[in-house]
Amino acid sequence: MEVTFENYEVLYMSIVVTVKTKTVYLLDYACCKPPPYYRVPVPSYVEHSRLIYDPKSARFQMRILERAGLGDETCLPQAMHYIPPQPTLALAREEVHLVIFSAIDELLAKTRLRPNDIDILVTNSSLFCPSPSLSSMIVNNYKMRSNIKSFSLSGMGCGASPISVDLASRLLQVHPNSNALVISTEIITPNCYLGTERSMLVPGCLFRLGCAAILLTNKRAEQSRAKYKLLHIVRTHKGREDRAYKSVTQEEDAEGETGISLSKELMIIAGEALTSNITTLGPLVLPLSEMVRFAINFLAQKISRSKKLKPYVPNFNQVFDHFCIHAGGRAVIDELQTGLQLSDHQVEASRMALHRFGNTSSSSIWYELSYTEAKGRMKEGDRVWQIAFGSGFKCNSAVWRCNRDIKVKTDGYGPWRECIAKYPVHVPELYKW
Repeated sequence: MEVTFENYEVLYMSIVVTVKTKTVYLLDYACCKPPPYYRVPVPSYVEHSRLIYDPKSARFQMRILERAGLGDETCLPQAMHYIPPQPTLALAREEVHLVIFSAIDELLAKTRLRPNDIDILVTNSSLFCPSPSLSSMIVNNYKMRSNIKSFSLSGMGCGASPISVDLASRLLQVHPNSNALVISTEIITPNCYLGTERSMLVPGCLFRLGCAAILLTNKRAEQSRAKYKLLHIVRTHKGREDRAYKSVTQEEDAEGETGISLSKELMIIAGEALTSNITTLGPLVLPLSEMVRFAINFLAQKISRSKKLKPYVPNFNQVFDHFCIHAGGRAVIDELQTGLQLSDHQVEASRMALHRFGNTSSSSIWYELSYTEAKGRMKEGDRVWQIAFGSGFKCNSAVWRCNRDIKVKTDGYGPWRECIAKYPVHVPELYKW
């Protein structure tokens, strides 16, 4: 190869980037645990549905809940407890105060930091985007510095948390000695669907209150007490394909009622997005032996073009000690367990988070991580794979390495403090009334 000035420049820049890359640590995180008076047992939800919806819609929601995998401890915001629901802007703001501020309060107490110690703030809420923004509401409530770098992400769906972490980590690369606060939530008060379209009734059966506050830092002095080190963020976007783009959409039904519509092909599209994500993530984490098997299978499929030749699924058990699969519903967890060839133990955290807290959207992967910690399973050197899906359609992965043993009595309980002893519980295939 001819060595030119341009080659030297590229080589120099690559060396500089490599040398200057800053390690990003997860100092700690906190998940909102709603008060028990927001609890909505499954029979209560069904009874409310019978009083609000027509008989066919109520029966459909009952059938969804029978197989959804949600328990009787999940919570809904105040607006959903009214008959009929009252999805007002004022009650939506109250939900923000409930889930976001409680998570931040706990996180600041755990890390012993002050609001003025936060240099970067990133929030994500897919559908509720008020003015002033969620990030401005946080800055105002905690009287943060005037030079804080704040961002409010919207429309990213349940896969938004790794996106927010990715943005924060990139900002930490150019802002030395800084702390970044990431808030992942979904404010569900204004998204109550009161129509009869079945594809738009499903989300209301699954989504529940939840929020996660995550504190990232690039300060080397914090390395010893940080919980995790960020290894990789891999994001896959299938938006160029129309059927993927339209698989999860906010729209109006024939009667003008606004809701979230889920395509019947959603699970197929999610599988394709996961495959694309794994193709990128694999070379970063898999051993050479698995990469060779994957490459041979891939080439064989391209040459033979035979549908009988099944794609090779790499053995990620060799790489990851814990899996946090987005708790979007029983079907999501089942499909990923089968596709990734995971054991029941490996998807336990996802199933139990769904059972206890429901689908908490982008924050679900943090409730699952908290479950693993509360069980005393997180040890120094363990690797964690968080997998999240979102509208667009997107599949996002975050890979972390545990920085130290997580001690249950001091920092391992989180939202599971009062109930971890009874988990795991048996989740029946069919909810019995």
